[in-house]
Amino acid sequence: MRVWSGLTVAAALMIAGCAQGPERVVERRETQAPAPRGTALLKTVMMEGHNAARAAVGVPPLVWSDTLATTARSYAEEMARTRKFEHAAQPQGPGREGENLWTGTRAAYAYPEMIGHWVAEKRDFVNGVTPAFSRTSKWEDVAHYTQIVWRNSTAVGCATASNDRDDYLVCRYSPPGNVVGERTF
Repeated sequence: MRVWSGLTVAAALMIAGCAQGPERVVERRETQAPAPRGTALLKTVMMEGHNAARAAVGVPPLVWSDTLATTARSYAEEMARTRKFEHAAQPQGPGREGENLWTGTRAAYAYPEMIGHWVAEKRDFVNGVTPAFSRTSKWEDVAHYTQIVWRNSTAVGCATASNDRDDYLVCRYSPPGNVVGERTF
């Protein structure tokens, strides 16, 4: 599994000076049978995972956005086609979407595992001012989690796409989280 920073592009630009951050690589794993798939299942699992994490810290639940899911699908398909695992280029200002990315070996991971990798970043989270919100002093270590529980985000939409080797999950958020100078909640 390769995991990318969960910071919004705006925050990543402010922190790193570009829309890219370090990539963490974990060994691939093989599975005996493909994980169950489908748009309805993806929506259910993502909503349950996001809102359970939000409830655990006392922030309101997110609602599903078909518009965000559509932009997420378009970008997931682009990554699958190009095999480039990086945040989408987005314009500054209104209309910007928060973005979490995940990729792993095709059909080896179930949807709960995918979001589970993001939520597991909670172990290193401290509710400091962004980007100082990680016990490790590396914002990248918790930025997926912080986007999920960002207090001002109200909507999420997610989608997956695959190529012959990998699955790509993209979740988009509105308004975007991980705003430099603000606390997560």
